[in-house]
Amino acid sequence: MEFLRQHQLNIMLIMSGICGMLVIFVLFTRTLPKRRRTALLLLESSAMLLLIADRFAYIYRGNVSTLGYWMVRISNFSVFFLSLFLLFSLTLYLIDFFMSDGKLVKIPKRLQITQYLFFLDLIILISSQFTGFLYTFDEFNRYKRSNGFLFTYIIPFTMLVLQFSLVIQHFKKINRNIAISLLLFTILPVIATAVQIFTYGLSLTNMTLVGDAVLFYVFVILDLNDTIEKANKREIELLKEEQKSLNLMFIQTAEALASAIDAKDKYTHGHSTRVAEYSREIARRFGKSERECEEVYFAALLHDVGKIGVSDTIINKNGKLTDEEYSEMKKHPSVGRQILANIIQSPYISVGAHYHHERFDGRGYPLGLKGTDIPEIARIIAVADSYDAMTSKRSYRSPLPQEHVRSEIERGVGTQFDPAFAKIMLKMIDEDSDYKMRETENVTVIHSL
Repeated sequence: MEFLRQHQLNIMLIMSGICGMLVIFVLFTRTLPKRRRTALLLLESSAMLLLIADRFAYIYRGNVSTLGYWMVRISNFSVFFLSLFLLFSLTLYLIDFFMSDGKLVKIPKRLQITQYLFFLDLIILISSQFTGFLYTFDEFNRYKRSNGFLFTYIIPFTMLVLQFSLVIQHFKKINRNIAISLLLFTILPVIATAVQIFTYGLSLTNMTLVGDAVLFYVFVILDLNDTIEKANKREIELLKEEQKSLNLMFIQTAEALASAIDAKDKYTHGHSTRVAEYSREIARRFGKSERECEEVYFAALLHDVGKIGVSDTIINKNGKLTDEEYSEMKKHPSVGRQILANIIQSPYISVGAHYHHERFDGRGYPLGLKGTDIPEIARIIAVADSYDAMTSKRSYRSPLPQEHVRSEIERGVGTQFDPAFAKIMLKMIDEDSDYKMRETENVTVIHSL
């Protein structure tokens, strides 16, 4: 206690400076609700001014000059008023807190009572300036307690008890950081007040209140950070869910469109899906990333979309196509590009449709591109498309024997097909000893979302 007596003026100066900094911080804390920020601003401002006034009260105590006369009276009045106003500011904060976060419909009665007590004590304080009910000053201009000085403790103590009881009642509903700070704000001043009654000359209550105000701000910021972090996590989760939903919708749309394409040809049900699966496997074995493999998959899934613009009569013709009919069929890559070109966010989609009939030796269509001038996705799809065409049933034949299919793929290495992707296809054929990779196989579609 003796240490506090000797150094309390310096302690007051430091603590008031801290509160002044917090006032500036609160002014720039835009993430708090407006009313709560106002209450916190009032609380920190009153805490700062409280210790400044208390410090002046000690400095000018016993100063019999005219300046001392007025400074002692103004500073002591300010100390009583500001300590009371600090608790009132806490009440304002609690009202907004419980009404917003606590979802209370109306202001709790206990907080209403604390407001009434504030105004009652304010009236007593003002009247005491004329009656000396709470305190007086002797001929040496020194502060003296009067018979009613206990009211300066009883009313603030009652306000703290009411606030404390409300916090305890809703403790489980309050964020942990805020709950701890509120308990400290209500418990510590009560203890300090009890001690100060018997230790005249020390401002334990005021310094405790200001210390609580500093801690309260710290806990409010911690709570705010937690809230922002949770909001950010929730926003990220929502964005992920939205992205997942969009991906799923894209997948379902692509599959529905692929099914509509395949439905035009009664002999090629599941062709687009099988080509997509084979293409993705080729890409995976070639060392492509998971994302790149998915891009290959969807490009392959829609590679025949241009057939929508081809007559059903031509697509389902049993015999060999005439030159005229074949010329019409050869238009489907360009039609496919036109259909898919508007999907700007996924430009790779149209690549498979446009170039999958190009040949590595430059004798393909529609542009007659050669070698690596042909987009890589199209070179992958070309191998998978030819493989599935040979291993699927047609109106004029059954699926070709596996040995024959392998022979045709091998013969097309470097001419019809890119050697790198054709060799991967050959390895896949060699591994498929039971010849499961054909039309009769139910291909399981697995997507990465």
